[in-house]
Amino acid sequence: MSYKIQLDKEKLKETLTPLEYNVCLNHGTEAPFQNEYHDAKAEGTYSCKCCHTPLFNSDAKFDSGTGWPSYFKPVNDEVIEEVVDDSLGMRRVEVRCAACGSHLGHVFPDGPAPTYLRYCINSASLDFEAK
Repeated sequence: MSYKIQLDKEKLKETLTPLEYNVCLNHGTEAPFQNEYHDAKAEGTYSCKCCHTPLFNSDAKFDSGTGWPSYFKPVNDEVIEEVVDDSLGMRRVEVRCAACGSHLGHVFPDGPAPTYLRYCINSASLDFEAK
């Protein structure tokens, strides 16, 4: 896939923490309950850590009990790319930033109404701007 924004991996190595780099560029996962936004309640917008594209609004955030920030919808369908992920011996749907391809997390069909989706997102892949 060709993305709108091409990431400079060398520059990102200098600006991201090792955890952020691993999550965003190596499709890693951070520890549950030990991340910045899993229990955040402030109003605002969550954006891609790598390219700053707005991804999720706080009004779509909910407590899934999983230890990762969870949202029932992105700001719009164009900001998220979904890719089938057959790693780890299971089938999941990976969520990436549609603008730059950065790994965000996964989406599951067990969220609340109205979408019944749970976008389970790594805090390390996000920046937050308060309202």
